[in-house]
Amino acid sequence: MLVTDAIGVFDSGIGGLSVLKQLVRFLPFENYIYLGDTARVPYGSKSVSIVKLYAEECTNFLKSKNVKLIVIACNTVSAVALDKVRHIAGDIPVIGMIQPAANAALRSTKNNKIGIIGTRATIASNAYAEIIAEKAGESVKVISQETPLFVPLVEEGMIKHEATKLIAQEYLTKFIDENIDTLVLGCTHYPLLSQMILEILPNVIQIDSGEHAAVNALKLLAEQKLLQPERQEFAIKHNIKFYVTDIPTHFYEQTQHFLGFPVDAPEEINL
Repeated sequence: MLVTDAIGVFDSGIGGLSVLKQLVRFLPFENYIYLGDTARVPYGSKSVSIVKLYAEECTNFLKSKNVKLIVIACNTVSAVALDKVRHIAGDIPVIGMIQPAANAALRSTKNNKIGIIGTRATIASNAYAEIIAEKAGESVKVISQETPLFVPLVEEGMIKHEATKLIAQEYLTKFIDENIDTLVLGCTHYPLLSQMILEILPNVIQIDSGEHAAVNALKLLAEQKLLQPERQEFAIKHNIKFYVTDIPTHFYEQTQHFLGFPVDAPEEINL
């Protein structure tokens, strides 16, 4: 692997952009390849075997691009297919979403009550609860909630829609009753709803898995001496190549909006 090789990032759709944004924040001089499997979004409602198949295909694509690091910008894949991705990646290091976010939640909570929201597959895997229990035993209470409608609402660009707020209130009411002080956004689409969640749970700290995964990526590349040196031209435009399996009409606009800087149009591929 070379310093100049790209960091590979993949997700089922646009949710992984929240992770990419954090990666660019902490690692601004890197080259990136982002793969959004937009033809098959969402992953969270699929069977484990299908998610593993999709993850295998995405990993093989990034591997073919000679990336130096693979970031699974999807909690569902991280929950049910992390070992599969690492096996296929071989010598390429892999960072998932679950471990960094679970560790951050444990550091954050003061009353030992942590909420988790995620897709059906992520919540059913019990991945977050198991990691938290490994580290904290029964001293920390974990309250989990499936929020399957959040992903399609984000993908449709309905982040500020009144219907989305009503659905969010329905999903999140239990956390008010449980008096949690920390909420893990257990899907990379969910940081795009963070303002709405804040309005419903104003005194709860939100844990963005992408932010903590990006910190891990920085540490890992530094340890392996694979960090890109500072490059002046990146102050104007970051070097990101986008690939998608289907081009939604709003993908390009949403990408620029969420990242906050100009990007090139995506290239459509078949996996």
